[in-house]
Amino acid sequence: MKLTIESTDKLTVMDGIPVRVWNGVTKAGVKCLVFVHRLAVHNDEDQSQFDRELVEQLPPGIVVPLREVY
Repeated sequence: MKLTIESTDKLTVMDGIPVRVWNGVTKAGVKCLVFVHRLAVHNDEDQSQFDRELVEQLPPGIVVPLREVY
């Protein structure tokens, strides 16, 4: 399965762990939510470039209860 995901400004907690909520869509167009705790860059890639892009794209988060995410 492949997903295209886009970050939101929402943060929540799942199983005691803070996560950012991302909106996802499958290749077939099925919408879903993705809860991201960490992102990592492969050792062969440029971490600094990734960090710059991440900071530019992710707004400061708004913490919301998990029940309000759905």
